[in-house]
Amino acid sequence: MEPIILIHGALGCGPQVAPLQALLSANRDVRVLELEGHGQTPSELNQYSIERFAQNLRDFMAAEAIDRASLFGYSMGGYVALYVAAEQPEMVTSIVTLGTKLAWTPDSAARETSRLDPATIRAKVPKFADQLERRHTGAGGWELVLAKTASLMTQLGSRPIVDAALLGRIQHPVRLMVGDRDAVVSVDETIAAMRGMRRAELAVLPSTPHPLEQVRMPLIASMVRDFIDAT
Repeated sequence: MEPIILIHGALGCGPQVAPLQALLSANRDVRVLELEGHGQTPSELNQYSIERFAQNLRDFMAAEAIDRASLFGYSMGGYVALYVAAEQPEMVTSIVTLGTKLAWTPDSAARETSRLDPATIRAKVPKFADQLERRHTGAGGWELVLAKTASLMTQLGSRPIVDAALLGRIQHPVRLMVGDRDAVVSVDETIAAMRGMRRAELAVLPSTPHPLEQVRMPLIASMVRDFIDAT
């Protein structure tokens, strides 16, 4: 039985998905990838890129002696998982995503980047600023993480990496999960992405917003476990 690799989201880090790892580890080998430039993982890159994060996953699997794995990606982590599934299909068994935005446009990118100003976050949501500061001590500081994330979103708005053509190449079983109260990713855009893949299905989670810390983790674990075990 292949391991499951968990990939965190933008502004996240490895410990962000640790609660899910704990719930899934009872009967599976579950590993956590922390993307470079996040959390405790430094990076010499001036900018983030999906291609580089995909290489992080390949390097991680090589270092862990993993030939194939099922992938769970939250938000940006799901974007990376889908990209790798299309580009290196032999490395992937199945994919589950949660809250992954697959409909990037210049307008949506501008809307998301407008929320990433450090001064505004510090003034309006100081607890979140403190959380980011504690989370990214090895990545050059939380303000740098915000700046690089905003740049990546702008890039995706003008040139989405995971587009309809790439999604159409994915042959693996895929479950796209989205919360019915997600203010970042809509159900409609997730349905559109699902219909563009050959073996994808949709799961709309009730009373579920976008932030991973606010979802019901036992529900997520059950949805991940049931899908992966059936594929």
